[in-house]
Amino acid sequence: MSGALPPGALRVLPVGEHALLVELPGEPETGALHAELLRRRAAGLLPPVREIVPAARTVLLDGLDDPARLAGELARWETPRPDQRAAGSVEIRVRYDGPDLADVAGLWGVTPREAAERHASAGYRVAFCGFAPGFGYLTGLPEEWAVPRRSTPRTAVPAGSVAVAGAYTGVYPRSSPGGWQLIGTTDAVLWDPSREPAALLSPGTTVRFTVAEGP
Repeated sequence: MSGALPPGALRVLPVGEHALLVELPGEPETGALHAELLRRRAAGLLPPVREIVPAARTVLLDGLDDPARLAGELARWETPRPDQRAAGSVEIRVRYDGPDLADVAGLWGVTPREAAERHASAGYRVAFCGFAPGFGYLTGLPEEWAVPRRSTPRTAVPAGSVAVAGAYTGVYPRSSPGGWQLIGTTDAVLWDPSREPAALLSPGTTVRFTVAEGP
């Protein structure tokens, strides 16, 4: 995507006195705007802002002194396609041994081993982060591979669980309740407060899963 967004494609809403919520048509446009905001902030071309928080179809800008002025400028911005290399890349080794792997394989009409290979064959990108510190929502699974959440969420999902829900993949950074389908486990540390940065994954990061051992 390059150039200004089509008229009406971007909607800017005030949030309190010092924040804006930017609504966009979809994840690609959201990723492009988020990358442009970070680029402009790094170049000193963005008004002071405390937080820039992307989601699936929104970007929140908090801590603005003059949000109305920025709101009027956003629709006229050039938003080139993000340079994926600038966000970095991560490889995560996965043991495809999750308790829901057979169910996911059944939905895909393949064997558990084929499901593991299929999941690892896709290329992923962190669209946004949330739910828990270090948890990234990864896009990359084709829409036809989307799977439903579990009808009954688990009260505790182990840290390091690799899971899918809808068209997203995620890795649980710590033990927590969750309703995603668990297809594997990894020893990768997603969140470490003593590390800089603490989060292994951040919006824009490309991710490649590799099969540590077969299911």
